[in-house]
Amino acid sequence: MPPEEPLAPGRHDAAEHHLGTAAVAYREVEGAEAAAANLAWWDADADDYQAEHGGFLGDADFVWCPEGVREADARLLGDVRGKRVLEVGCGQAACSRWLAAQGAHPVATDLSAGMLRHAREGNARTGADVPLVQANAEYLPLASGSFDAACSAFGAIPFVASVDAVFAEVHRVLRPGAPWVFSVTHPMRWIFPDDPGPQGLTVTQPYFDRTPYVEVDDAGTATYVEYHHTLGDYVRALAAAGFTLTDLVEPEWPAGHTRVWGQWSPLRGRLFPGTAIFRTHRS
Repeated sequence: MPPEEPLAPGRHDAAEHHLGTAAVAYREVEGAEAAAANLAWWDADADDYQAEHGGFLGDADFVWCPEGVREADARLLGDVRGKRVLEVGCGQAACSRWLAAQGAHPVATDLSAGMLRHAREGNARTGADVPLVQANAEYLPLASGSFDAACSAFGAIPFVASVDAVFAEVHRVLRPGAPWVFSVTHPMRWIFPDDPGPQGLTVTQPYFDRTPYVEVDDAGTATYVEYHHTLGDYVRALAAAGFTLTDLVEPEWPAGHTRVWGQWSPLRGRLFPGTAIFRTHRS
């Protein structure tokens, strides 16, 4: 694959225009550069993201993935009543508001002030009082052993330089035996173009190439960074951090589900998984 590629048209146009995104480059990115790029990206894209996906995600619902798996049905976190639950990479914090409605005491964190603005607006619309904390998932400003569970629905994990640091921080703030459940793009999707149509069925990228996907401006400065980890990478990182993996859920595409979300579509969903949900607990 060439070092730089043209940017796909029609994808997050407002954020790309605001940040001057011009091309795609696969290259190594240090943590500080990635954090700065993704903070700026999610701040710039927050309004468009909410406009496009807010209806599907709801104001107080817990949707694990574009396939539509809901915590109300899956119960991957177990009984949350009376428990302190940390949401990492909360976005507009719909999951945390759902948890609060079930009797939990959630705290929602996100790197982006733009996304947290939508979280505050969601609190106001629903009357919820979910505490919101702006924080990098690699450095959580929270007390050790202060939570009974932690979760992340497509938040933070692919956008940080060190997944090991994220898992270590989550382990630190959890009490022994507490569940840590998170969903991410299924690692096998890395090998395909980010396209929901027929062009997204042709392998173009090696599964074992962990070079980050980076969008850059004309000067070569990163404007968006996403990291790839294989399934084995996740399993080893979880074990090293002190978590026990109890289940790996690969949701099938539901019959009658027609929504297209980025690269997720009925066409691709019928053929291979788009999401991986890791269910673990702190040892």
